[in-house]
Amino acid sequence: MTLVSFDIDGTLEIGDPPGIVSVAMVRQAKRLGHLVGSCSDRPIGFQRDLWERLRIAVDFTVLKHQLADVRARFTATAYYHIGDTDVDAFYATGAGFSFLKADAPTRALWPSDLFAAPPGDACA
Repeated sequence: MTLVSFDIDGTLEIGDPPGIVSVAMVRQAKRLGHLVGSCSDRPIGFQRDLWERLRIAVDFTVLKHQLADVRARFTATAYYHIGDTDVDAFYATGAGFSFLKADAPTRALWPSDLFAAPPGDACA
């Protein structure tokens, strides 16, 4: 099982500023069975309200400095944090996550199966 943590501002298309990760990508990650949630500077209540408005049942909502707690709480074969800043990278790597930079040039370097269904999967 893969765990994917999303920053909000500068990462998600609905952030302030908007980022490159679409809501559809988050939904696809859930559909693929990934553990999904947010790790942001935004207050926990804001994060929960955001996901509720989007009707996405996330597995966790934490502040950035609590990313290590997410790793301790969930067993996964891979841990990713997608964000847009050096602060995201700092907390992600410090917690043992692979950091994926949320910008167009590095998007091509993200694992190809992170948001794509396996070959032959009808839901792709």
